Amino acid sequence: MAFTLSPGNHADISEAPALLDKCPAPTRLLADKGYDANSLRDRLAATETEAVIPSTRSRKAPIPYDAEAYQGRNRIERAFCRLKDWRRIATRYDKLAINFASAVAIAAVIIWWT
Repeated sequence: MAFTLSPGNHADISEAPALLDKCPAPTRLLADKGYDANSLRDRLAATETEAVIPSTRSRKAPIPYDAEAYQGRNRIERAFCRLKDWRRIATRYDKLAINFASAVAIAAVIIWWT
């Protein structure tokens, strides 16, 4: 498991390459429509990772994806909701990024452990 800390005004897709560099190549990547970009799909194909990403409406020819596997994305959303149960993380009390990242890591470990 890995995470990156980015400014709130950055799109998630711009942080995806840095995050993928931090962990071994996954077998399958579940992501929402915000990650539907040819550059990311090409990168995933190069590492033989299955992209389970629904196409945006602006795509002329939608790319098929495994809808049954995409239902597992619910776990990811629930994990973010569990992290936001920690008031310190939900409101971002920490001024320094390293302190905030440490709080996220500690909360993630405790959530995984329980």
